[in-house]
Amino acid sequence: MRYEILDPLHPSLLPALIAAEDGLARLDERAARHAVAEGFRERGQFFDAVAALWVAGELVHVEDLVLHDSHMDARAPSHELTIAHAVLRARRRLELAEPGWALSVNGLDALRGEQGGSAEKKGPDFDARRQDATGSTEFADEDAEENPLAHEFAELDAALARSRRLLESHRESLAEAEPASQPPFRERQEAKGQLGLVFEEDWDEASRLDAWRTVLPTADQMPATLGAAILFDAWERIEPLRRQHWLGALLVGAYLRFRGKTASHVLAFNMGLKTIRHDRRRSKDRLTRLNAFLDAMAATADLGLKELDRLSLARTQMEIRIKDRRSNSNLPGLIELVLSRPIVSTALISRQLGVTPRGALNLVRELGLREMTGRGRYRGWGVL
Repeated sequence: MRYEILDPLHPSLLPALIAAEDGLARLDERAARHAVAEGFRERGQFFDAVAALWVAGELVHVEDLVLHDSHMDARAPSHELTIAHAVLRARRRLELAEPGWALSVNGLDALRGEQGGSAEKKGPDFDARRQDATGSTEFADEDAEENPLAHEFAELDAALARSRRLLESHRESLAEAEPASQPPFRERQEAKGQLGLVFEEDWDEASRLDAWRTVLPTADQMPATLGAAILFDAWERIEPLRRQHWLGALLVGAYLRFRGKTASHVLAFNMGLKTIRHDRRRSKDRLTRLNAFLDAMAATADLGLKELDRLSLARTQMEIRIKDRRSNSNLPGLIELVLSRPIVSTALISRQLGVTPRGALNLVRELGLREMTGRGRYRGWGVL
């Protein structure tokens, strides 16, 4: 499947292109030097993950995602919440990786859970220009070292290997006992990839990803925002992944970071995309779709600037409240926690600051945080 690119610099795209370029440049400049930049990036991870599900037609509450990420679920997590958490983990991985890692073969394989497949296939040679192979390997090794369940998984793999050898020896003994006229037993060929049972055999994800990556050289010749819009439109048209279609919006942020347009963070593209009407995003006219994606980038930049102003004002107000407090007070730590999460609960405050639940409630009252849930139990606080 090929993605045709006809007249990418059409005059009708120029107004939206200029607005997106200007907005993202302003956002990146402020996010790189702002006092609440770290909290802005961390909150953006949660909001973008929830927005990704909203764009896909699913509803996930941000407070449920925060509690699930902290392993403090108030109820059994839903399927949509699990997907939102997968989006959150992928965004964090993009933040920690090198700017060009996500666009390489190894990066795409790792993001879609196929790390072992990159050694067997050869895609287009775009990786030498973006990142050398050692960077992604070191990144995968660091993830393996940080996994607290690596030893338990290794024991499970060893047990499965022993069971497989036992079954194979039993099968060989049965084959020897059967008469020669019986046809030999053939082991069923398992489908490749994650959860092969739910994969469509005719849907070749590897070839579709290669087709999408062929658009990268053309996008590199365009302005950064227009190139990102073309890549996202190609992702929507080609549909490389059936189960991780949300990855396309994350790759837009990774591409803009690679081009240096938003070097300080991975753009929360889904936040702006949810403000665009569905008929524009899914229009049959290609120029209408590209205009919609450029408008989404401009909307994301505008929302980001407003979020920075809001967090800065909230920080100033809370610092006024804790003026002249003792040096070992937990209130400054609570301020940093509140600014880095969309919502905080009593249990989360207690664990992060090392205080009792009653002490956490006292800190919330002294800081004057706003209750966000409106519930009597499982309450949460945050800043608007």
